[in-house]
Amino acid sequence: MTLVHPPLVAPMIEGVETEGATVASTNPARPGEVVAEVRLAGPAVLVAAARVAKVAQRGWADVPAPVRGTVIGNFGRLVEDNAETLARLVTREVGKPLAEARGEVREIIDTCRFFLGEGRRLYGETVPSEMPDKQLFTFREPVGVMMVITAGNFPVAVPSWYLVPALLCGNAVVWKPAEYAAACARALTELAQHAGLPPGVLSMVPADGPSTADGLAQALAAGVVDKVGFTGSTAVGRQIGALCGQHLQTPCLELGGKNPMVVTPDADIDLAVEGALFGGFGTAGQRCTSLGTLIVHESVYAGFKRRFATAVENAPIGDPMRAVLYGPLLDAKFAAAYEQHLGLIRAHHTVFGSTAAGLIGVGAPRRGFVGDLDRGHYYHPVVVDGLLPDDELFREETFGPIVGLTTYRTLDEAIELANLPGYGLSSAIYTNDPATVFRFRRGISAGMVSVNNSTSGAEAHLPFGGNGRSGNGSRQSGRWVLDQVTRWQSVNWDYSGRLQKAQMDTAVPPADLAFRLDA
Repeated sequence: MTLVHPPLVAPMIEGVETEGATVASTNPARPGEVVAEVRLAGPAVLVAAARVAKVAQRGWADVPAPVRGTVIGNFGRLVEDNAETLARLVTREVGKPLAEARGEVREIIDTCRFFLGEGRRLYGETVPSEMPDKQLFTFREPVGVMMVITAGNFPVAVPSWYLVPALLCGNAVVWKPAEYAAACARALTELAQHAGLPPGVLSMVPADGPSTADGLAQALAAGVVDKVGFTGSTAVGRQIGALCGQHLQTPCLELGGKNPMVVTPDADIDLAVEGALFGGFGTAGQRCTSLGTLIVHESVYAGFKRRFATAVENAPIGDPMRAVLYGPLLDAKFAAAYEQHLGLIRAHHTVFGSTAAGLIGVGAPRRGFVGDLDRGHYYHPVVVDGLLPDDELFREETFGPIVGLTTYRTLDEAIELANLPGYGLSSAIYTNDPATVFRFRRGISAGMVSVNNSTSGAEAHLPFGGNGRSGNGSRQSGRWVLDQVTRWQSVNWDYSGRLQKAQMDTAVPPADLAFRLDA
């Protein structure tokens, strides 16, 4: 590797200095280019960060919520003023096409703008009492210290879904980003810290998986972490859920997906093809909301397949700094995992979409490839036709540029196929019939449903999250996430000067319930 003083990304914890070995975060479009040297923390550093946060959180919670909202507004403004620099860093470190990276940064700005106003709307309620001279109230209170653990496919937008509402509500945050996206994490943390956050309220701690698991376990046992937010795989989400359950905590889990798209007989086929192309292959199929399986009515299957094949075969793929549908996979470990998924293609499947399957290179070129064939973790797009419900490719998340295709006869069959893998994150249906829309909406287990739109495309003010293998029902974004980062406190205030016992001393006027009107 050619190395010319790459920046060091070390844990960012107020008053805590760290030492240790580093790993390289590289550009997946040019793996020989080191974006940053990343100093990984051990378990003790994660616990130390949580202890610092525990102390700092008390003072931050005392800051009035509208003022905390102003700090969130400052954060959004700083992101906006540094948007192009941050977007280009996202593209360089994780290989996301620049247009998508700009959209990701825009989502942070939108999130900050939404929660700026929520600082003046952290409403409780005044509730009538059944007793005289007594009043009831509810208040939102911060949970305390939140440990946030995120993946790197959305290295700045998804973390902001946790950081912004948690900080607004008076929590302190310890953020453990993906080590292969650590330079993006440092940049976002710097912007947040310059927005007016007091020292210690936000820490950023790169760590590998085993150290993170050990550090989280120790922090929970020590009582210095009150809430966990995790975005990542279903397997790791289960482990975190089990660990938090030992401490009677409910984590916020946003996990994987095998997201279906149903194409009905009355669908706009060209529109469905466009949605399938973006949903299945945008970000190289590395979104949690990426299209997993196309479920197409048998009456339109042939025409849809023909047009979809043409669209996939002609899609521009390559250098993420140029106008492409997708660039490289996130890093080498994701490329290796994706190759294992390609090994699940069976003899009864038909594959189309490109000139080959697997790594794009001189020996297996992609027609129209944009860039240098000999560099980067670039992979051919693959469509696998003939999927059967028992196929592993049908049932498991693949996290890469691969989409399955199957057919159905009745809408009930399509819904059954869509629900069969057991995930429940995102879904889509293409139809022009309102009755079909509402039958699909009622039957699908997904937390999010798109109509005549792709499986991807979250907006900052709408709840985001899944069920089943995709999560535990928690939601991010919009006002719904407030229930993840606050706890309800109820207050009853009796100013009668005597002990009044609810249900026992309640005075109800007598009623004559035997009364009847004259016929």
